[in-house]
Amino acid sequence: METALINRLSILSHPQRMAVFRLLMRRCPDALPAGEIAQALSLKSSTASVYLAALTQAGMISQRRDGTRLLYSVNLDAAREVVSNLFFDCCRGRADVCPPQFSDLLKSISPMSDKKYNVLFICTGNSARSIFAETILRDMAGDKFNAYSAGTKHQSALNPLAVEMLKTKGHDISPLRSKNISELHRPGAPKMDFVFTVCDHAANEECSTWPGQPVSGHWGMADPVKAQGTDAEKRLAFQQTYGALHNRISAFTSLSFEALDRAALQKHVDDIGRTKPTGD
Repeated sequence: METALINRLSILSHPQRMAVFRLLMRRCPDALPAGEIAQALSLKSSTASVYLAALTQAGMISQRRDGTRLLYSVNLDAAREVVSNLFFDCCRGRADVCPPQFSDLLKSISPMSDKKYNVLFICTGNSARSIFAETILRDMAGDKFNAYSAGTKHQSALNPLAVEMLKTKGHDISPLRSKNISELHRPGAPKMDFVFTVCDHAANEECSTWPGQPVSGHWGMADPVKAQGTDAEKRLAFQQTYGALHNRISAFTSLSFEALDRAALQKHVDDIGRTKPTGD
């Protein structure tokens, strides 16, 4: 056990191997193709392959084949073993020695309380997908949720086709504006209970941690802004994105929050993210 721990710590001591591992931890439970990992971390394909092979051999990540692609995901059991050996085993789980976030893991997780929840949707530009999600949740279940959205890279305006789609669906667009995620990290910003990424680029980025450890999920889907073709084909892409988000948010709002503990709720959120993003 000691040899395995030392080997895993040695593997993670390399900054870029650690970056690969942290990326897969952020995207857990998703499995990513090597090409996306290389692109997200600005690595050459050959370099990424070497790092992935080392992490796989150490058991820190898992590999599986999907057709012609190799997909990689974090090995949570191995990650837990590293934490356990460093803290729970070495210091016997003493709350005065272990960091608070680890000692908290020894406590039971209670169900979500009966309150109005703050939900944040994040994408790259905050011009279409996250704006759709914010609006749909606000109008579908505004009595139970406060809906927010933001982008990791600021855009000066909402996408015109996104605005047109929301108007067509009868939504009030007057409260909407494109904004950067930094606004929600400022003092006095609302504390989030749920944080969802709706594009792979945003999910792959390293962002500041959210206070209170909100339940997080990745509900990635293609960017309708990048759709090519005629105006009708572009509008169809926005229609499909809107429909897919509407389906996922409907499933989310239907959960029995008061009856689910945090672990069960996280599983439901992950399962919703795995559904095929088909729109009406």
